[in-house]
Amino acid sequence: MSKEASAGPGIHLPPPVIYLAALVIGSVLDYQWPLSPLLGSSRYVVGSIIALAGGLIMPPVLVRFRRSGTTIDVRKPATALITEGPYRFSRNPIYVSLTLLYLGIGTLLNNAWILILVAPVFLVMNLWVVSREERHLEATFGEEFLRYKAAVRRWL
Repeated sequence: MSKEASAGPGIHLPPPVIYLAALVIGSVLDYQWPLSPLLGSSRYVVGSIIALAGGLIMPPVLVRFRRSGTTIDVRKPATALITEGPYRFSRNPIYVSLTLLYLGIGTLLNNAWILILVAPVFLVMNLWVVSREERHLEATFGEEFLRYKAAVRRWL
């Protein structure tokens, strides 16, 4: 195993913290500079559906991690490449789940700032989390990961 593979992806901040920070920042911005309501009372239905969709993705992902015996903690090295379950449709179903939960919460709160901040969150996730994870997985699993990467989209 290469030094890069055994060291892990080099991510120091867990992705849920990134999403939580954006929620806090969006809430502070909304408190300081509120934007006009977005969806009125329909936000409860729309936000609930989006958040529920995000929440439904996570349990099968967690089952896959448990069955494979690898860690879900991105700060630690992967010991197994998961390609089944939700991973057949996205290389990052956890991040799809977190993004949907984030958007659902922003919609439920009727907070335009939170919804606007999804763009920088997405950028941070792509540049500083997913790209590092993919380098780590390639160093760890080589051709197996490259075949998987060629067959399955990064997000959806």
